[in-house]
Amino acid sequence: MSAAGGQPRVALIVGAGGGIGSAIAHRLARAGAALALADRDLARVEALAAELKEACPGVLALRCDAVVETETDWTVGRVVGHFGRLDILVHCVGVTGPSSPVHETAVAAWDDTLAINLRSAFLFSRAVVRPMLEGGYGRIVHLASIAGKEGNAGQAAYSVAKAGVMALVKSQGKELARTGIRVNAVAPAAVKTALVEQMSPELRAAMLAKVPMGRPGLPEEVANMVAWLASEECSFTTGATFDLSGGRATY
Repeated sequence: MSAAGGQPRVALIVGAGGGIGSAIAHRLARAGAALALADRDLARVEALAAELKEACPGVLALRCDAVVETETDWTVGRVVGHFGRLDILVHCVGVTGPSSPVHETAVAAWDDTLAINLRSAFLFSRAVVRPMLEGGYGRIVHLASIAGKEGNAGQAAYSVAKAGVMALVKSQGKELARTGIRVNAVAPAAVKTALVEQMSPELRAAMLAKVPMGRPGLPEEVANMVAWLASEECSFTTGATFDLSGGRATY
């Protein structure tokens, strides 16, 4: 991943401290990108940066609460100030939220789930456009979920939030289609991460029962698709959401 002049593309991974975010960081480092790793848990991204420092000199670790506008704007500004550019945003912030039917879901839990999954996606999608336009190139990649397409019973807040992410991708992809910026998402089914472990055993079993391959996806499999969407090869695709479902998607 190189810009004109042979300089590496600069990628900001938000939510890099999670299992999928970490896998994406390792994958983009192997592709030659320069990395900024942001997460609410600074210790986790500092540890990840230490793992990557040989393969990715100059890797930057930042603490950011992705639902706070001033912090998202500061994070983007810090990346541009450090590297002189910003080419790629990978947004993989997310929580599954409450596992309960709508009529038993607390309003506060609903609001928190939508803020963490959707508000943060909006804030970062908004903040990175200007530096990407200035550089003449950009790739915005969001982690959505198959729940946003199908709607998981007992996970309305999460499903709604991820459906919102996919709608954001469609809208912003169209807005920026005549620029050098491409906006896309991936929609995994269950992936073997701590996020899925937050779910009840019953919900996890129900999700896996829908996957014809009979197993969860792996973070590295998600990372491989993200790497393509973040690359120059992804040139005529924008506003799209790609399934990673082990055959579950049937629509």
